[in-house]
Amino acid sequence: MLKADGLNEAIIGVGSRCGQKDLIVYNVDKVIEILMKRDGMTEEEAFEFFEFNIQGGWHGEETPMWVRPCGINEIEEEY
Repeated sequence: MLKADGLNEAIIGVGSRCGQKDLIVYNVDKVIEILMKRDGMTEEEAFEFFEFNIQGGWHGEETPMWVRPCGINEIEEEY
C-alpha cells in the first residue's frame, strides 16, 4: 500500500474492494487541516494544492483513496 508523505494523521483506515488490492484511506478534511497548519496555507490554497498535487496523482493500483466524510443527505443533494 502506498502512503502519502507527511499525512499519517489523516489516515482513517484501509479500504477493500473485491478483487483489488487494499488501499490506505485518508480523510480529506484532515489532509486540508494538515496542509494549513504545516505549510501555512489558507483553506482555499490547501484545497487547490490537495486537488492538483495529491488527489490528482495516480501512482498505480495502490494509489491511496481520499474520502470526504458526509451523510446521506449531502450525498443525495450533491450527487
